[in-house]
Amino acid sequence: MKLIETKLAIVLLDLIGSTKFVQKAGAMQAAKWLQHHDRLTRSLIFKFNGREIDRSDGFLLSFERPIDAVNFALIYQETIPKRIKLGCRIGIHWGTVVEVKQDEIYTLTGAKSIELEGIAKNIAARTMSLCQAGQVLLTAEAMKAIKGRTNNFTPKGTRYACAGMYRFKGVKEPQIIYTVGASIESLQPPPSSEKVKRLGGPKKIKSRMRDKKLKEWLEWFIVRFFMIMIFYVLTVCCPILIDPHLRKLNGIDDLLYWIDPIVEFIMIYFGGVL
Repeated sequence: MKLIETKLAIVLLDLIGSTKFVQKAGAMQAAKWLQHHDRLTRSLIFKFNGREIDRSDGFLLSFERPIDAVNFALIYQETIPKRIKLGCRIGIHWGTVVEVKQDEIYTLTGAKSIELEGIAKNIAARTMSLCQAGQVLLTAEAMKAIKGRTNNFTPKGTRYACAGMYRFKGVKEPQIIYTVGASIESLQPPPSSEKVKRLGGPKKIKSRMRDKKLKEWLEWFIVRFFMIMIFYVLTVCCPILIDPHLRKLNGIDDLLYWIDPIVEFIMIYFGGVL
């Protein structure tokens, strides 16, 4: 056995709803489908110079360069969940771990050739546990390690946002967590989970003007249009409707003769004086 202390980007990837899927599809069909997922994932791991450490309902991976870990996670979330019809969550931490290289005699009996030990692995696991479907979360250490570093593999429109501060069960210091993604949905701060408590931070991440998509621009325009219309009604239309002299000037008094009794009732009800 050989122990090596080193700094790595630790990535925890977890398939959401895999147990339910196995029960529904049956062992054989689920195995075929999950092996299809694993082949797609391993191709991406190879592309971004990652290393598979372990595999269960997802993967434990390590990358020597944090930007490779982030690019792997972003492209995975962009492509693979659509093909396998299962959601996924990914947590990334950059920290010091101990690589355990097992003796060959143990690997022959099924032990992993490389194992990772250290609190960095636990922090990555806690970070992943916070994720909602489709999210990629980074610790502050991972964010600092990749800040300002992008390359040709980084998806266009990628944006980072601070999700807030969280306390991880079993970890002494509170952790600042960041979201990364191209859609505004993927950037939203996750709530507390079973083993992580949210201490504070932004309630919602908003789209920047330059990042808004057509749907968001339409929503932005519609909201402001109705605000302008309400302002117009309150400042222009209401005085005309209430004042009989203005109604006569605008030639609508005969059509709105029924308004005066309503106005009189409202004024009396709220204690007003005609």
